[in-house]
Amino acid sequence: MDKKLVGFITSSLPENNFTIDLALSMKDAGVDILELGIPFSDPVADGPIIEKASLTALNNGFKLKDLFEISAQIAPQMDTLWMGYMNPFYHYGMEDFLKKAKEFNIQGLIIPDLPYEEAKVYKDIFAKYDQSLIDFVAPTDSFERIKTITQRSNKFIYMVAYTGITGSGVTEDLQPFLSSIKRYTTTPVYVGFGVNAKTAKDKVKGSDGVIVGSAFIDILLREELSYSQKIAQCSELSKIIKNEINI
Repeated sequence: MDKKLVGFITSSLPENNFTIDLALSMKDAGVDILELGIPFSDPVADGPIIEKASLTALNNGFKLKDLFEISAQIAPQMDTLWMGYMNPFYHYGMEDFLKKAKEFNIQGLIIPDLPYEEAKVYKDIFAKYDQSLIDFVAPTDSFERIKTITQRSNKFIYMVAYTGITGSGVTEDLQPFLSSIKRYTTTPVYVGFGVNAKTAKDKVKGSDGVIVGSAFIDILLREELSYSQKIAQCSELSKIIKNEINI
């Protein structure tokens, strides 16, 4: 079975047309699902690389209209999710945001600071607009909590590879944790946090795919690279990781 590659990039880093060209190039290079990040000033689950990317995009003047402009070009051509923190969704209005998601062919939302218990109040609204709300499970979760969360999951489950922030590259044996998740669900499980070209082959074992963010963003933040070089390097990295997880 083909294992999936989910790629995260920050919207409008450095500008909208670049993000569109980058996403579509990564699709051609093997990215199955795009996680389109909404810049936010306090990305608590993200490491310094993605935090810097968010702040750079905000300093460049990112607005939600940019997210919508980018999504209108990307989402009809590839499976796209919006990843963001609860504050922008709350202030814009969750239902209004989901209306926009439906309008632009977005497939769902990833909101790392929205706990499962609080997310339940939005379940009907997500269903109304045919949107998935991606659930997280972590090594610190009890078996009972994993069972509860996974019974509602759809599209895929975001398995946090370790307790911490994205991009820090900590390693640990994920097999017992993966087994405990798959005991309760047939929903695909994708491993995130600390996945790169070197770790992907090991991280994907027992799972259905990987989620890669910091490794791409690190390339986008390199000021010495031209736009075309950044796109080329992100696309090459996509090919390498897609190959590694399917060897």
